Amino acid sequence: MKLFLDTADVEAIRRANDTGLLDGITTNPMKIAETGKPFYGVVEEICSIVSGPVSAEAVAHRAEDIVREAEKLAAIAPNVVNKVPMTVEGLKAAAILEQEKDIRVNVTMVFSADQALLAMKTRATFVSIVLSRLDKIGSESDILVDDTVTVKENYGFASEVLAASLKTKNHVLSCLRSGVDIISVPESLFFEMFHHPLTDQALAGFDEIWQKVIQ
Repeated sequence: MKLFLDTADVEAIRRANDTGLLDGITTNPMKIAETGKPFYGVVEEICSIVSGPVSAEAVAHRAEDIVREAEKLAAIAPNVVNKVPMTVEGLKAAAILEQEKDIRVNVTMVFSADQALLAMKTRATFVSIVLSRLDKIGSESDILVDDTVTVKENYGFASEVLAASLKTKNHVLSCLRSGVDIISVPESLFFEMFHHPLTDQALAGFDEIWQKVIQ
Protein backbone atom coordinates (compact mmCIF):
# COMPACT_ATOMS: atom_id res chain seq x y z
CA MET A 1 0.00 0.00 0.00
CA LYS A 2 1.17 3.50 -0.83
CA LEU A 3 0.84 6.30 1.71
CA PHE A 4 -0.03 9.82 0.56
CA LEU A 5 -0.40 13.01 2.60
CA ASP A 6 -3.54 15.10 2.05
CA THR A 7 -2.44 18.71 2.40
CA ALA A 8 -1.03 21.79 0.69
CA ASP A 9 1.06 22.78 3.71
CA VAL A 10 4.64 22.52 2.45
CA GLU A 11 6.10 22.35 5.96
CA ALA A 12 3.80 19.44 6.83
CA ILE A 13 4.90 17.79 3.60
CA ARG A 14 8.56 18.27 4.52
CA ARG A 15 7.99 16.73 7.96
CA ALA A 16 6.24 13.68 6.53
CA ASN A 17 8.72 13.34 3.67
CA ASP A 18 11.61 13.33 6.14
CA THR A 19 10.35 10.00 7.52
CA GLY A 20 11.17 8.34 4.22
CA LEU A 21 7.72 6.73 4.15
CA LEU A 22 5.76 9.22 2.06
CA ASP A 23 4.77 8.09 -1.44
CA GLY A 24 2.81 11.08 -2.73
CA ILE A 25 0.48 14.02 -2.11
CA THR A 26 -3.17 14.84 -2.68
CA THR A 27 -4.42 18.38 -2.47
CA ASN A 28 -7.23 20.57 -3.80
CA PRO A 29 -7.90 24.24 -4.57
CA MET A 30 -9.38 24.87 -1.12
CA LYS A 31 -6.31 23.56 0.67
CA ILE A 32 -4.04 25.60 -1.57
CA ALA A 33 -6.17 28.72 -1.03
CA GLU A 34 -5.70 28.30 2.72
CA THR A 35 -1.94 28.77 2.27
CA GLY A 36 -2.48 32.29 0.95
CA LYS A 37 0.01 31.63 -1.85
CA PRO A 38 -0.44 31.55 -5.65
CA PHE A 39 -1.99 28.28 -6.83
CA TYR A 40 0.57 27.22 -9.43
CA GLY A 41 3.47 28.27 -7.23
CA VAL A 42 2.28 26.00 -4.42
CA VAL A 43 1.90 23.04 -6.78
CA GLU A 44 5.40 23.62 -8.13
CA GLU A 45 6.88 23.84 -4.63
CA ILE A 46 5.17 20.63 -3.53
CA CYS A 47 6.47 18.84 -6.62
CA SER A 48 10.00 19.97 -5.78
CA ILE A 49 9.76 18.37 -2.32
CA VAL A 50 8.11 15.07 -3.19
CA SER A 51 9.27 12.80 -5.99
CA GLY A 52 6.06 10.76 -6.00
CA PRO A 53 2.70 11.70 -7.55
CA VAL A 54 1.17 15.05 -6.61
CA SER A 55 -2.57 15.20 -7.30
CA ALA A 56 -3.73 18.75 -7.97
CA GLU A 57 -6.87 20.23 -9.47
CA ALA A 58 -7.68 23.37 -11.41
CA VAL A 59 -11.44 23.92 -11.33
CA ALA A 60 -13.23 23.64 -14.67
CA HIS A 61 -16.51 22.08 -15.77
CA ARG A 62 -16.52 21.45 -19.52
CA ALA A 63 -14.33 18.66 -20.87
CA GLU A 64 -12.32 20.95 -23.15
CA ASP A 65 -11.66 23.36 -20.27
CA ILE A 66 -10.63 20.53 -17.95
CA VAL A 67 -8.20 19.26 -20.59
CA ARG A 68 -6.74 22.72 -21.12
CA GLU A 69 -6.22 23.29 -17.38
CA ALA A 70 -4.76 19.80 -17.00
CA GLU A 71 -2.19 20.54 -19.69
CA LYS A 72 -1.11 23.65 -17.76
CA LEU A 73 -0.71 21.67 -14.56
CA ALA A 74 1.11 18.80 -16.26
CA ALA A 75 3.66 21.29 -17.61
CA ILE A 76 4.68 22.25 -14.06
CA ALA A 77 6.41 18.97 -13.21
CA PRO A 78 6.44 15.35 -14.41
CA ASN A 79 4.98 14.07 -11.12
CA VAL A 80 1.76 16.12 -11.36
CA VAL A 81 -1.42 14.05 -11.54
CA ASN A 82 -4.53 15.95 -12.60
CA LYS A 83 -7.64 15.57 -10.47
CA VAL A 84 -10.84 15.59 -12.48
CA PRO A 85 -14.40 15.46 -11.13
CA MET A 86 -16.66 12.41 -11.27
CA THR A 87 -19.01 13.96 -13.84
CA VAL A 88 -19.87 13.23 -17.47
CA GLU A 89 -17.60 16.07 -18.61
CA GLY A 90 -14.92 15.07 -16.14
CA LEU A 91 -14.78 11.51 -17.45
CA LYS A 92 -14.75 12.73 -21.05
CA ALA A 93 -11.70 14.78 -20.13
CA ALA A 94 -10.12 11.90 -18.21
CA ALA A 95 -10.34 9.60 -21.23
CA ILE A 96 -8.79 12.23 -23.51
CA LEU A 97 -5.99 13.01 -21.08
CA GLU A 98 -5.06 9.40 -20.33
CA GLN A 99 -5.62 7.82 -23.74
CA GLU A 100 -4.67 10.61 -26.16
CA LYS A 101 -2.37 12.99 -24.32
CA ASP A 102 -0.53 10.65 -21.92
CA ILE A 103 -1.39 12.88 -18.96
CA ARG A 104 -2.13 11.09 -15.70
CA VAL A 105 -5.53 11.58 -14.08
CA ASN A 106 -7.05 11.11 -10.64
CA VAL A 107 -10.85 10.89 -10.84
CA THR A 108 -12.10 12.33 -7.57
CA MET A 109 -15.33 12.53 -5.57
CA VAL A 110 -16.31 8.92 -6.20
CA PHE A 111 -18.97 7.72 -3.74
CA SER A 112 -20.31 4.50 -5.25
CA ALA A 113 -19.16 1.34 -7.00
CA ASP A 114 -20.91 2.23 -10.25
CA GLN A 115 -19.12 5.58 -10.31
CA ALA A 116 -15.85 3.74 -9.69
CA LEU A 117 -16.58 1.46 -12.65
CA LEU A 118 -17.12 4.41 -14.98
CA ALA A 119 -13.99 6.16 -13.73
CA MET A 120 -11.85 3.05 -14.23
CA LYS A 121 -13.12 2.64 -17.79
CA THR A 122 -11.39 5.94 -18.70
CA ARG A 123 -8.08 4.25 -17.75
CA ALA A 124 -7.55 6.84 -15.02
CA THR A 125 -4.32 6.35 -13.11
CA PHE A 126 -6.11 6.84 -9.78
CA VAL A 127 -9.76 6.59 -8.73
CA SER A 128 -10.38 8.39 -5.44
CA ILE A 129 -13.10 7.28 -3.07
CA VAL A 130 -13.89 9.80 -0.35
CA LEU A 131 -14.60 8.21 3.03
CA SER A 132 -15.35 10.88 5.64
CA ARG A 133 -18.08 12.53 3.56
CA LEU A 134 -19.94 9.22 3.42
CA ASP A 135 -19.66 8.85 7.17
CA LYS A 136 -21.20 12.28 7.62
CA ILE A 137 -24.40 11.21 5.85
CA GLY A 138 -24.62 7.93 7.75
CA SER A 139 -23.35 5.65 4.99
CA GLU A 140 -20.82 2.92 5.70
CA SER A 141 -17.58 3.95 4.05
CA ASP A 142 -16.01 0.52 4.55
CA ILE A 143 -18.61 -0.96 2.18
CA LEU A 144 -17.55 1.50 -0.53
CA VAL A 145 -13.92 0.53 0.03
CA ASP A 146 -14.72 -3.18 -0.36
CA ASP A 147 -16.96 -2.63 -3.39
CA THR A 148 -14.43 -0.47 -5.24
CA VAL A 149 -11.61 -2.97 -4.75
CA THR A 150 -13.97 -5.72 -5.94
CA VAL A 151 -14.81 -3.77 -9.12
CA LYS A 152 -11.12 -3.40 -9.89
CA GLU A 153 -10.28 -7.04 -9.23
CA ASN A 154 -13.33 -8.56 -10.94
CA TYR A 155 -12.76 -6.76 -14.22
CA GLY A 156 -8.99 -6.36 -14.29
CA PHE A 157 -8.83 -2.57 -14.33
CA ALA A 158 -5.39 -0.98 -14.03
CA SER A 159 -6.53 2.11 -12.09
CA GLU A 160 -5.21 2.33 -8.55
CA VAL A 161 -7.86 2.72 -5.85
CA LEU A 162 -7.05 5.76 -3.71
CA ALA A 163 -8.95 6.08 -0.44
CA ALA A 164 -9.05 9.77 0.45
CA SER A 165 -10.30 11.90 3.32
CA LEU A 166 -9.40 9.36 5.99
CA LYS A 167 -9.86 10.82 9.47
CA THR A 168 -9.39 7.93 11.91
CA LYS A 169 -7.31 4.80 12.45
CA ASN A 170 -10.50 2.81 11.82
CA HIS A 171 -10.56 4.23 8.31
CA VAL A 172 -6.97 3.08 7.85
CA LEU A 173 -7.80 -0.39 9.18
CA SER A 174 -10.75 -0.71 6.81
CA CYS A 175 -8.50 0.12 3.88
CA LEU A 176 -5.81 -2.31 5.01
CA ARG A 177 -8.34 -5.11 5.23
CA SER A 178 -9.82 -4.35 1.81
CA GLY A 179 -6.55 -4.05 -0.06
CA VAL A 180 -6.82 -0.56 -1.51
CA ASP A 181 -3.73 0.60 -3.38
CA ILE A 182 -3.29 3.99 -1.71
CA ILE A 183 -4.51 5.88 1.33
CA SER A 184 -4.25 9.65 1.68
CA VAL A 185 -4.29 11.02 5.21
CA PRO A 186 -3.87 14.38 6.98
CA GLU A 187 -0.62 15.06 8.79
CA SER A 188 -2.19 14.41 12.21
CA LEU A 189 -3.26 10.88 11.23
CA PHE A 190 0.02 10.21 9.42
CA PHE A 191 1.98 10.69 12.64
CA GLU A 192 -0.71 9.09 14.82
CA MET A 193 -0.10 5.87 12.89
CA PHE A 194 3.39 5.69 14.40
CA HIS A 195 1.96 5.32 17.91
CA HIS A 196 0.18 2.76 20.05
CA PRO A 197 -0.26 3.04 23.84
CA LEU A 198 1.51 -0.28 24.40
CA THR A 199 4.44 0.79 22.22
CA ASP A 200 4.80 4.01 24.21
CA GLN A 201 4.46 2.13 27.49
CA ALA A 202 7.06 -0.46 26.55
CA LEU A 203 9.56 2.14 25.34
CA ALA A 204 9.13 4.16 28.53
CA GLY A 205 9.85 1.00 30.52
CA PHE A 206 12.96 0.26 28.49
CA ASP A 207 14.20 3.82 29.02
CA GLU A 208 13.71 3.49 32.77
CA ILE A 209 15.59 0.19 32.91
CA TRP A 210 18.36 1.51 30.68
CA GLN A 211 19.00 4.44 32.98
CA LYS A 212 19.45 2.02 35.88
CA VAL A 213 21.73 -0.29 33.91
CA ILE A 214 24.18 2.40 32.77
CA GLN A 215 24.60 4.00 36.18
